[in-house]
Amino acid sequence: MTIIQKCLQKDDPERIAKLSQIASEIRVDIVNTIAAAKMGHIGGDFSVTDILVSLFFGVMNYKSQDPQWADRDRFILSKGHCAAALYSVMAKAGYFKHEQLNEFMKPLSFLGGHPNRRKLAGIEANTGPLGHGLPIGVGCAVGASLAKKTYRTFVVLGDGELQEGSNWEAAMYGGHRKLGNLMAIIDRNRLQQGASTEETNSLDPLADKWRAFGWDTYELDGHNFAELLNVMEAPDTGKPKAIIANTIKGKGVSFIENRVEWHHKVPSAEQNIQAIKELTHS
Repeated sequence: MTIIQKCLQKDDPERIAKLSQIASEIRVDIVNTIAAAKMGHIGGDFSVTDILVSLFFGVMNYKSQDPQWADRDRFILSKGHCAAALYSVMAKAGYFKHEQLNEFMKPLSFLGGHPNRRKLAGIEANTGPLGHGLPIGVGCAVGASLAKKTYRTFVVLGDGELQEGSNWEAAMYGGHRKLGNLMAIIDRNRLQQGASTEETNSLDPLADKWRAFGWDTYELDGHNFAELLNVMEAPDTGKPKAIIANTIKGKGVSFIENRVEWHHKVPSAEQNIQAIKELTHS
């Protein structure tokens, strides 16, 4: 089960404050993890953090000490290059020891630069090559439907990743099958490697595209926990759900926010100190 009890109301101030605190701690862990490895994708890690925290600590059903529990909700991070954020969340959720985050990106580590289901229990699919997560997620949702299981499938995608055609084949089939047990959350930070998404290959009108494939589609602030929970926990309507979560790449650190070079730039020692100061308000 999720760590924060879902008996609390979606907009309960205590619940929102707890999620916010967890997100701050996760961002500090990301800074330290990438600093130790001297590799990573800190900008996208920060933009997706609040989405991951909402899912793992507010919405999804799972047992971190029993990762193969048959009735667990399935989660796929399709933008697998943001593995440091996922690992930091999984450590906080109890999948492995927090101090093991220092293994990130070491040779043959179970915490590789992209998630690997053969190395870390709790990873549902290997991701990294973009455009694969949603098709796998559609398969998971179809499988649950055929087996008459109640578990749900959540897929987090990058917005630049939506330039891959395989996503739209999956979206078409998900809509056709009316997979109400499937949710796609798009980390809409509008930046990808080297340039903005709209400069590279325009995605807008993005919401209209999802609606055209038969998905219930919502646009919201991807850093607002109340908005995220309100939609993520909304009842099943008999259609798959797409959430376009408008985010800020590098959210939380002034010199990283909305800077395209921080797609995979690594902070210096001095920048690490400044980032942690900003994240902890110290």
